[in-house]
Amino acid sequence: MKKVVLAYSGGLDTSIIIPWLKENYGYEVIAMAADVGQGEELEPLNEKAIKTGASKLYIEDLKEEFVTDYIYPTLKAGAVYEGKYLLGTSFARPIIAKRLVEIAKKEGAEAIAHGATGKGNDQVRFELTIKALAPEMKIVAPWRIWDIKSREQAVDYANERNIPVPVTKERPYSMDRNLWHLSHEGADLEDPANEPKNDLYMLIVPPEKAPDKPTYVEIEFEQGIPVAVDGKKLAPVQMIETLNEIAGANGVGIDDIVENRMVGMKSRGVYETPGGTVLYKAHRELELLTLDRKTLHYKDLVAQQYAELVYDGMWFHPLREAIDAFVDVTQKTVTGKVKLKLYKGSCTPAGTTSPYSLYNEAFATFGEDEVYNQKDAEGFINLFGLPLKVQALMKKESGLE
Repeated sequence: MKKVVLAYSGGLDTSIIIPWLKENYGYEVIAMAADVGQGEELEPLNEKAIKTGASKLYIEDLKEEFVTDYIYPTLKAGAVYEGKYLLGTSFARPIIAKRLVEIAKKEGAEAIAHGATGKGNDQVRFELTIKALAPEMKIVAPWRIWDIKSREQAVDYANERNIPVPVTKERPYSMDRNLWHLSHEGADLEDPANEPKNDLYMLIVPPEKAPDKPTYVEIEFEQGIPVAVDGKKLAPVQMIETLNEIAGANGVGIDDIVENRMVGMKSRGVYETPGGTVLYKAHRELELLTLDRKTLHYKDLVAQQYAELVYDGMWFHPLREAIDAFVDVTQKTVTGKVKLKLYKGSCTPAGTTSPYSLYNEAFATFGEDEVYNQKDAEGFINLFGLPLKVQALMKKESGLE
């Protein structure tokens, strides 16, 4: 019997895909559940997967690798998609697909299957990773070929086969959770005119219900990597978990986004990214103190390209790796401490220090100084503005004015 390895979460889609693959392809189905910090007990999935028809289930703990090899490089790059989205689902897919490929090769499987829909981005992210790491591997994407056309029909399919599912027709939100974020899509959120309901949030306290007193948190970085919170050294996974708790309790990290999907449509999602929001803010403040103007501005351009690569599922593209090399050079001086003030959803800087600070009070002061000759600015302005002056004279002499 030929084998297929399925990206399995125990949710609605992947639960019904197991019997569907057996019924329509005759495959032996090997399931793989990736623990990227979704905060739920994965062990019960083993019994569920077997009862649903899988021959075995791999439960893979990928949290540490997820933080160090995917989250931190993206953080250092300062990559934010369309100015708001901190890429929580985007960089979780390639690490899962990478492990799927490894297991498929180990098991001698001829194919890999996933439960991403034909309307979404995840199908691209899974499949581009598979193509990059195992170009010979077959890919089965049921949502693009089966007769099921909606979540409601999927629930009916599951009920007909006595498969328990975690969603109902009454609450059909699509959620994706990992260590970095929790996303919400569907139902009333499909109309951008609808404000998210307060009971939607699971990681973050609604800002108006957050404490009336601000919370201060200090984050220490070494070469762009967060290493300590309030003076306590933390391992990568513990770092994200700790900041999720602190920021979430203060209502920080909610983003309501209408984004441009790769497949051409706009979609609306509400994202909870508490710890990530704090880390991005702190990292940016430290870069503003330690990077020179040209490097900072060029890095901002690179960050947009990096974000698009990650969003588009091109994690294993050579350009992403090349940008990482550039970013690593810029981060050599991004070392120091950033204090942030968290208050009812806001996250504002409250002090930054670094041994590599480029801020020099002697030059920047509005008081009297002995290091800066203000008369020098006149010559600089004359030379810097010369092209504008020459163009204005030409227009005047040629009558173009």
